[in-house]
Amino acid sequence: MAVKIGLVGTGTVGGGCIDIIKAHKEEFLRHYGIDIELVAVSSLNPEQAAAHGVSKLFTPDFMNIINDPDIDIVIELIGGTTVAHTVVTEALKAGKNVVTANKALMATYGVEIMELAREQHKELAFEASVGGGIPIIGPLKHSLIANKITQIMGIVNGTTNYMLTRMDEAGLSYDEALAEAQANGFAEANPSADVDGFDAAAKIAILASIAFNTNVSMDQVYTEGIRDLSAIDMATAKELGYALKLLAIANLKEDGVEVRVHPTMLPLEHQLAQVKGVFNAIWCVGDFVGETMYFGEGAGAGAAASAVMGDVLEVARHVQQGILPMSGNTTKDELEIIPMDELSTKYYLHLVVHDQAGVLAKSAAIFANYGVSISAMMQKGKQHNGAVDLVYITHHASEKAIRQAVEDIVFTEGILANNTRPVVIRVQE
Repeated sequence: MAVKIGLVGTGTVGGGCIDIIKAHKEEFLRHYGIDIELVAVSSLNPEQAAAHGVSKLFTPDFMNIINDPDIDIVIELIGGTTVAHTVVTEALKAGKNVVTANKALMATYGVEIMELAREQHKELAFEASVGGGIPIIGPLKHSLIANKITQIMGIVNGTTNYMLTRMDEAGLSYDEALAEAQANGFAEANPSADVDGFDAAAKIAILASIAFNTNVSMDQVYTEGIRDLSAIDMATAKELGYALKLLAIANLKEDGVEVRVHPTMLPLEHQLAQVKGVFNAIWCVGDFVGETMYFGEGAGAGAAASAVMGDVLEVARHVQQGILPMSGNTTKDELEIIPMDELSTKYYLHLVVHDQAGVLAKSAAIFANYGVSISAMMQKGKQHNGAVDLVYITHHASEKAIRQAVEDIVFTEGILANNTRPVVIRVQE
C-alpha cells in the first residue's frame, strides 16, 4: 500500500519535489520497494500547482492536508517561522511524520518541535535545512555518530559566496557584486538574510546542535555580514595568502560552545578556500574520523528538492516497514555559549585615514594601550579626497581588546577620514 504524502508549499523547492515524484516514482518502487503517492498539495498560489500538473490535488487550506487521516507524511516548504510553525506542529499533533527544509524554523523552534515529534512517536526530517543538496544532517546523525565532533566550519550561503568570488576574481565592489547576484537570480530584492549573515547563522545553529548534542538557537550565534567588505580587502587577502569567505564556525571547547558567523581570512591551501561561486561546503572534524568535507550546490530547486525527497523516501521506507523513530533515548548536554569577547585570533584591520602626519603614531598608541601587537602594516594606495587606506595585521589578540581599540580609533579625532569605520576581519589559521 502506498505511503501518502501531502505537500504544503509549491514554490521553487516544492515544485522540484513534485517533478521528482513524477519523474522517478516508478524507479523508487522498482529499485527500492518504496511506494509513495502525492495525494494533496496546498499553497497560496494555485497557479504553481497547475504549472506542475497537479491542479486536481490542490487545496487552498493546508488544514485539509493535516486533517486527512490517510496522509502519512507532510512536507512543509513555505518557509518562515509563523504559518510554517503551525503547519509542522499541527501535523505532528495529528500523528503525521514531517519533512521540512525550513532552516529558520529549526534554528528558532527546533528544540520544541523535536520534543513534540518524540512525544508523538513521529519522524521529523530536515536535511534540506542546511546546505541544500549537500548531505550533512544525515552524516552527523548516523555516519559520524561514533565520533566526538569538535569543529564544524562551512560556507553555507551560496549568494554571499558568489558575491565574494566575483569581488575577488573581477575586482567588483560590494554594490556591483550584489547587483550582479540579483540580476542572475542568486540574491533577493531584499538580500539582508544572506548578506547580513542571518541565513548562515540559522544553519550553523542547527549544525552545532546536532554535532555537539546540545541546543543552540539562532539568536545565540554571533553574526556579521559582508556589507563592509571591499575590493581592497579581497585583493589584500590574496596578497597575504588568504581567501576571504563568509564562514559559519562552531567549535566545541572544554568550557562550552563557540558559534559564530563572520567574514574570515582563510589560508589559500585550506580546502574551503577553493569553494567558489554559488557552491557550499562544510568541513567537519571528529576525534576518530579526522577531517571530512561535504561539497555541492547549496541552493536551487534541484539541490534542495533532492535533499527533501531523500528525507521523504527514508521516512516512507520506515512507514512501510513499521519502524518507529527513536524516542526518549537521547540526552542533550547543556553547554554554555562562549562569549565572543573570549575569542583569541589574528585580525586584519582596514582603516581609511587622513593622509597626514601623526595618524600612524595615534593609531599605534591605541593598539599598544590595549595590548594589541601589530605584525604588519601596509598602505594600499591614495584616495582622491586626501585619505589613504591602511591595513594592519595583528598577532594573536583578544576580541575584547580589538573591539576596545577600534572604538578608541573611531572616537579619536584626526585618525579616520570620511566618517568611515574600520573593517575588522578575523584570520583563521
